[in-house]
Amino acid sequence: MGLNYDALMNHEFEELVQTYTTADTALYALGVGLGHDPLDEAQLRFVYEENMLALPTMATVLAGHGFWLKESWTGVDWVRVLHGEQGLRLHGVLPAAATVKARMRVTEIVDKGPDKGAFIHCERELRDETTGDLLCTLTATVVARGDGGFGGPSRRSKPVHAPPDRDPDAVCDLPTLSQAALIYRLSGDFNPLHAVPSVAREAGFEVPILHGLCTLGVAGHAVLKTWCGYDPARFKSLDLRFSAPAYPGETIRTEMWRDDGVVSFRARAIERDVVVLDNGRAEVAES
Repeated sequence: MGLNYDALMNHEFEELVQTYTTADTALYALGVGLGHDPLDEAQLRFVYEENMLALPTMATVLAGHGFWLKESWTGVDWVRVLHGEQGLRLHGVLPAAATVKARMRVTEIVDKGPDKGAFIHCERELRDETTGDLLCTLTATVVARGDGGFGGPSRRSKPVHAPPDRDPDAVCDLPTLSQAALIYRLSGDFNPLHAVPSVAREAGFEVPILHGLCTLGVAGHAVLKTWCGYDPARFKSLDLRFSAPAYPGETIRTEMWRDDGVVSFRARAIERDVVVLDNGRAEVAES
């Protein structure tokens, strides 16, 4: 059938509502590696219910629509879909427990050509159901590798955010647990690729891989720790590209450059010296 441009651009997604508790908030933080040092009281505030704080990157797992591109009405070759980019902009501090609602829309679809696929750009707004306050705006780019050449609009790709041409101003190494993917999936992404060895092998991996959004959470932790003093109110935004999968148990090294309120970053799995997140850009505020 092929990618259904009109259906995707005009689809009205259902508004989703999710109630999450401090237990959910702690589970997410544990999934991205908080609490690795049980004596670190700054990290403890994200995994212990007294005066608990929520990681800003937890917004990525709240009131999500799941793998909706698998639905037949989209016409997308979902087997060849990749998560290319992810962004989030915080409009306030994410509560440690709340009921939130979200509505998603497709903002643009770019036809890169028959052999280059298509880029599907999406946006999701996360609001507090009680107050209606906008908590976070999330953006994502899906690379539909099998759907280029459908006859849709084409444009030049937006410029990537490149790090400065100097040594990093700071480096933060954060370990992941060998069971990190098994913990992280309990926050809502149950793709068996991240849990079942046979599924991972069928996809071309020796073992189950870490969720891309889990790796994002590790890099977000590095920015929060290094430049925000673990204060979520100072963490304003984050944008990045997924460049390669990470594996549970690897150490993620986030290399960072700060220029005023902008932190450029990339992350690599140091055991393999492979860049897993690239072209990262975060905005942080002074205390």
